[in-house]
Amino acid sequence: MPNTTRIALAAGDGIGPEAMDATLSLFRAAGVLDHLEFVPVEMGKNVFLKGDTRGMTDAAIKVVEECGVLFKGPMETPKGSGGKSINVTARKMWNAFANLRTFRTLPGVTTPFSKAGIPVNLVIVRENIEDTYGGVEHRLSNDMIQCKRLISAPGCDQVIRFAFETARRLGLVSVHCGHKANIMKLTDGLFLDRFLTMSREFPEIASGDVIVDALCMNLVMRPQMYRMVILPNLQGDIVSDLAAGLVGGLGFAPSANIGTHISIFEAVHGTAPDIAGKGVANPTALILSGLMMLRHLGLTRHAAAIENALLKALEDGIHTGDFGDPSKHPVGTTEFAREIADRLGSKPSTVPACAEPLDSGATVTLAPLVRPKSGTPHTVIRTFTKVSTQVVGCDLYLDATQSAAALAEELGRVCANTPFRLSLISNRGTQVWPTGSIYTECVDYWRARFEPREGIAPSAVTQATVIALLDRVATSFTVCSYELLRTFDGVKGYSMAQGQ
Repeated sequence: MPNTTRIALAAGDGIGPEAMDATLSLFRAAGVLDHLEFVPVEMGKNVFLKGDTRGMTDAAIKVVEECGVLFKGPMETPKGSGGKSINVTARKMWNAFANLRTFRTLPGVTTPFSKAGIPVNLVIVRENIEDTYGGVEHRLSNDMIQCKRLISAPGCDQVIRFAFETARRLGLVSVHCGHKANIMKLTDGLFLDRFLTMSREFPEIASGDVIVDALCMNLVMRPQMYRMVILPNLQGDIVSDLAAGLVGGLGFAPSANIGTHISIFEAVHGTAPDIAGKGVANPTALILSGLMMLRHLGLTRHAAAIENALLKALEDGIHTGDFGDPSKHPVGTTEFAREIADRLGSKPSTVPACAEPLDSGATVTLAPLVRPKSGTPHTVIRTFTKVSTQVVGCDLYLDATQSAAALAEELGRVCANTPFRLSLISNRGTQVWPTGSIYTECVDYWRARFEPREGIAPSAVTQATVIALLDRVATSFTVCSYELLRTFDGVKGYSMAQGQ
């Protein structure tokens, strides 16, 4: 197709193909296919079942990386296949670092808030790459499993800047940071600190922060308090689904995953295998996700026309079986899209219509993706480049069943004649030695902290001396892992234990 932009297309599993067919039929009716060529790629359940744990073929990866945009339906990661979530893999593989999701009251979609006359109009921006979604997990002892939580300053900066720039583009007056920095003082503390730092570059936008549990309470009581909230990955995942519940469920929740080079637009609801193939699925979320994609590409006029037609159809009581006025007969997936297409050119009357630009928004403006040359090294992104660091000890993590007192006695003997002294033993984050409560129950996984003895010169404590200590401890204990204790510009880069 001449003069068209190629978009990678993965219809998905379960209800995905029928929802995608309905969405593309609507796009065709609106003239979108005069500008876009959708290129099918093989991703999802069938790829997993063939033994590829990525859930996507090499050919699919190649097409996505050539197009720079992927439009996808819901996908299933089969249980027991050994593969990880294809949705998470795709976002991380292509560094789609910002998950943008919009939630608003829609006509014809009844919720407790719509009944109360309280409109919901909320944007959630979720960091999409890091946090526990790194999926770095290890079994450390018989009874202990670890999941590492990874938060980086550059990762924070990317998504927080995107959030403020999006708020500015949308004309939003406030942005809040949701976090748990009162407990996770280093990880969430970094996320909050980068938010506060970035907010100074956008003085016209009011900024605030809220602890995530209070945020959840506020959202179900007074969602109008917030216009945009940005959160770390796991918290953002949970809060965005909560927000979907405010507007009728995941069937009305679009999603965009935005990266520097590649972006993914998808419906985040499940594959609904119980109704797959019956032609009754609700395609609204996928249609709305497609509209986010059209705006990303620059086809804002088409997006506005389709959105107005969708709002008009909902306003007229058109609905699938999962929502709407029960006194009105529900329509199927294909008919739902046809009813919207029949209203192209119409505008809603009970809710504000989208402005349809007359002098722009009719052509693709997104620049084509330029693939790096073969052999180009991975980009390393940095925020803090000039920091003075000093090793000041180590935490050793031990698989052991002795008591804290017995551990302390043995570890004291092991570290004799070294630059280090044992200063702390904790269990599940709580100090149990040299002080603690007899009522603290312990498991078979311990943290032993070693710090320099009094009078030891800072230059005598290095990574090499820490590894020498680890070697000595390893002759008597199973060392699961270790962490250097370091200061950064004189500030401790490690946390205290509870009760310390």
